[in-house]
Amino acid sequence: MAKGEFNAVGRRKKAVARVRLVAGDGKITINKRDIDNYFGLETLKMTVRQPLTLTNTGNYDVFVNVNGGGLSGQAGAIRHGISRALCKADPELRGTLKKAGLMTRDPRMKERKKYGLKAARRAPQFSKR
Repeated sequence: MAKGEFNAVGRRKKAVARVRLVAGDGKITINKRDIDNYFGLETLKMTVRQPLTLTNTGNYDVFVNVNGGGLSGQAGAIRHGISRALCKADPELRGTLKKAGLMTRDPRMKERKKYGLKAARRAPQFSKR
């Protein structure tokens, strides 16, 4: 484990998370708030902590600035950013994180609305007369 500070950017849907890893005792701070105050659902907290628990690296404090999207997208963006920062900190962890699918940026985005339709695929109601 190298000493210092490691920065990375994670993205998911419209959410962008700027992640900073600093040697510490495993505290996670999101937008200057504790993770327990920021995310209400336990599943979202688990999603954020997934790269750290998978690699058994609880010796970093995580500072995150995240904006855009909803809570689920933000949790995914933070997870992606933490994974990328961990790879910068210790390149040997890359194989473990990649095998778990945490290094891949999720490409699924909202589909654009098309003309003649009410939404991306929702057509106007059909009427015979």
